[in-house]
Amino acid sequence: MNPQGYTSASAPLQGVPYGQPQGPGMVQHTTVNIIAEPPKDHIIWSIFSFVYMNPCCLGLAALIHSVKARDRKMVGDLQGAQHYGSTARCLNIAATILIFLIVLIVIIASSILSVLTRISFGR
Repeated sequence: MNPQGYTSASAPLQGVPYGQPQGPGMVQHTTVNIIAEPPKDHIIWSIFSFVYMNPCCLGLAALIHSVKARDRKMVGDLQGAQHYGSTARCLNIAATILIFLIVLIVIIASSILSVLTRISFGR
């Protein structure tokens, strides 16, 4: 009789390391399901770009793509949502850089004009 009280039919496997194949040609596979983070739609940045910095209607185009990305995400099409979200991100970056350059040029031009008017009226 088995000292632990097990019969031969219900005895645990002994001598086989945990996780190792039990016979020739047997392979164990482990599947890990990773829940991917849903793609970002950048809706807040797009609204900001549309309201405050809309050069060449880039803010409007970014807002449209953000809404499409949000709709695709709600339907479950994560690949389509990622595509529209990345397009909205690129349009938002372009609008931000363009408005930054415009503001920088206006500041430089106004400071140069201020200096030139002081010089011309100072004489």
